[in-house]
Amino acid sequence: MGVIGRILGAPAATTAIGQAATSVAEVFTPNATKGMQAAQEAYLKALEEFGAEFQHPRDGWFDRFVNGLNRLPRPFLAFGTMALFVHAMIDPEGFTRRMVGLNYVPEPLWWLLAAIVGFYFGAREAHHIRMRPRATAAPAAPAPAASPAASSAAAERHDPERRAVEGANPALEEWRRRDDR
Repeated sequence: MGVIGRILGAPAATTAIGQAATSVAEVFTPNATKGMQAAQEAYLKALEEFGAEFQHPRDGWFDRFVNGLNRLPRPFLAFGTMALFVHAMIDPEGFTRRMVGLNYVPEPLWWLLAAIVGFYFGAREAHHIRMRPRATAAPAAPAPAASPAASSAAAERHDPERRAVEGANPALEEWRRRDDR
């Protein structure tokens, strides 16, 4: 007992050798704990910096103007579509000329319009989905245990191909019986 302590000198010397070995090992392999602490500090500093941007709300005329513009596309699309129906009833010939004119719009421009509208509404919907509070679902009640024969019969009712190849492959049948349990 205590042979290593007597060989190396004392417990203090053993501790010093252990710390030296740890320091040498950290030269070749970084300390994971210190790396996680440094990453956490960098993350908190970045959050603090980004949070400082929103400390003082901007209620200038330009911000109010842009917020108003951001609210216009949906009503314009909705009321514009209804206006097209009204225009078709009031002036069918003018409406027809305009619709024929749309045939001359090149296809890449239609794709661009679809991308803009799709990304606008898609990003808006994604934002609302991300901000929706998540409801936790109640755990499902366990299903009552069924006998292997009953579950096999139920599987055969739902899988007609299974009935057709019954007995064709004994190993497959054994696997299916084991899987049904």
